[in-house]
Amino acid sequence: MGLSGLDIYKLLPKTNCKECGFPTCLAFAMKLAQKGAELSACPYVTEEAKTALAAASAPPIRLVTVGKGERKIEVGNEVVLFRHDKTFYHQPGLVIRVKDNDPHLGDVAAQASSYVVERVGMKLTLDGIAIENASGDAATFAKAVETAKANSTLPLVLMSSDATAMEAALKVAAADKPLIYAATPGNWSAFTELAKSYACPLAIRDSGDLSALATLAENVTKAGVADVMLDPGTRGLAESLATSVQLRRLALKKNFRLLGFPIIAFAGEGASSEEEEAIVAAQHIAKYAGIVVLDHFSPHVIYPLMTLRQNIYTDPQKPIQVSPGLYQVGEPKENSPLLITTNFSLTYFTVSGEVEGSGVPAWLLVADAEGMSVLTAWAAGKFDAEKIAKTVKTSGIDEKIAHKKLVIPGYVATLSGETEEELPGWQIMVGPREAVDITPYLKNVWKP
Repeated sequence: MGLSGLDIYKLLPKTNCKECGFPTCLAFAMKLAQKGAELSACPYVTEEAKTALAAASAPPIRLVTVGKGERKIEVGNEVVLFRHDKTFYHQPGLVIRVKDNDPHLGDVAAQASSYVVERVGMKLTLDGIAIENASGDAATFAKAVETAKANSTLPLVLMSSDATAMEAALKVAAADKPLIYAATPGNWSAFTELAKSYACPLAIRDSGDLSALATLAENVTKAGVADVMLDPGTRGLAESLATSVQLRRLALKKNFRLLGFPIIAFAGEGASSEEEEAIVAAQHIAKYAGIVVLDHFSPHVIYPLMTLRQNIYTDPQKPIQVSPGLYQVGEPKENSPLLITTNFSLTYFTVSGEVEGSGVPAWLLVADAEGMSVLTAWAAGKFDAEKIAKTVKTSGIDEKIAHKKLVIPGYVATLSGETEEELPGWQIMVGPREAVDITPYLKNVWKP
């Protein structure tokens, strides 16, 4: 168990300087004990205290990195059971599994590496390739890893139960810091030595109860491997859900360090169809996998999984937003329409997408509404006549258009009169309530 708040307080400077963001050192100590603050926030803590508090202030779930560079996978370091309590920080990596004797391995790796879709201004991608030593041959395994590296920049998960085959693959890929999968009660000593020798993270697997998995984690960590991922061996929907929740609660609520590591899950194992695999993967994304391994590369399945992941792993207290300012849709001219909306990302991309689809080039003003949608911002007083007028006046649009007509969203039609008072000489036009009606509006209603 970790130190209590009072134990931590005794090691703090007790200056109550407030520089950590808390009113007193005691309040800061209590937050540290709850894993709700970082020790680095205290500028005056001594080195001796840092050493003593290292375990108490460490995240309950260790941060583990697979791969290197821009596309590395970082998982763990979570501090809450439910995202509305605070937020989730590191989204699970979605990894495609291929067998080392699959003749299409290179093609799959290339397709997975290049797959990208854009949603609300964010690029969603796959995260890794898992290569399974299905052949049982070390040379074939190593060759498959070479092929994957030649066709992909994604991090790798190396899957084999044979230490000789694993070392052959590591000689090819160790510099890229792949995840070694998996150490078991029967081979953990040899796999631990490989993880230490090649400085790679190690997944451990035990199909027994969680106490057996904790024993295996204790053996591995005591032998010198700190970066560990857990595979509890459960595969069914109900069993996997129960085990994942139990692991998360043990780490967060009980501070049980031996199981305070990210989980790796295999959505395709035990699934009877691709659709069932997608359902299992969705459950693991929500509860609480660090890496989800898929057996099928199907864009029509992967896209909704990535969308689900994006929805869960965005901060619920910080709406996704775009930068306020003036945007061009197409190549607008001086007589092109001028519309205004808020800087909630989904609102912006919906509106700009409909304008672009209309084929009518336009100017689009985006007001700073703190990331709220039109109606929410209006109700909160963040999108009113004064804000609209200020956005227009500071945008520089006067130098770009030959008219003074502004289209406001139909949902805030009541602001038209007030906005005309704030913008003397401007004509305020009320646009459609729904974005889908923008095309007929621009083609049939708008006149320069």
